[in-house]
Amino acid sequence: MSVIRLLVLGAVRQHGRAHGYQIRSDLEYWGAHEWSHAKPGSIYHALKQMAKLGLLTAYDSAPSAAGGPPRTEYRVTEAGTGEYFALLRGALTAYDEKPDLLSAALGLMVDLPRAEVVDLLGRRLAAIAAWRGSVTEHYVPEEGGPAQYGHIGEIMRYWLHSADADENWTRGLIARIKAGEYVFAGEGAPFVGVLSEGEENPYATGERHPGDVD
Repeated sequence: MSVIRLLVLGAVRQHGRAHGYQIRSDLEYWGAHEWSHAKPGSIYHALKQMAKLGLLTAYDSAPSAAGGPPRTEYRVTEAGTGEYFALLRGALTAYDEKPDLLSAALGLMVDLPRAEVVDLLGRRLAAIAAWRGSVTEHYVPEEGGPAQYGHIGEIMRYWLHSADADENWTRGLIARIKAGEYVFAGEGAPFVGVLSEGEENPYATGERHPGDVD
């Protein structure tokens, strides 16, 4: 599953219409350049590739304030909206994906209704339980522990510990959502998680990229 595609579609959708440098700034604002592969080159490539695939529509806008050629702005198409929600739902449900996918989904989960997010996270708990069951079918920590397997047993202990911690965190998130935290789709004005045009990005890397003028 593509983390970059999910992040870029989500950011463009929150703006309504946005150019590449805005999307790059948003993802840096979310810290995505630290916990995912959302680097400048991959962001601009994703925008252009998704426009070719019909997930985004590209428009030539006015020249940038800094001068130079017109920037290309993007808007999510109907097909792109379908792709976005499919990726988001999958990311909230899956357990066997890298942490960056869940991180992206957490930043975008409020685009879904509250009840649906609770349901998706419940499915995630089921996936964790199923994975844990498949491991403990052959390895039971209470019966001998890692010593039975030598130091290799620490691999299984680590993964079981991670699964247990993930389960506890997911249950806590579900409880917080059920208790009314955050503003989800259909509930009113959501938290604004993107930068407005010209707003300074406090987490900007300061690096320039040829696509910055796109």
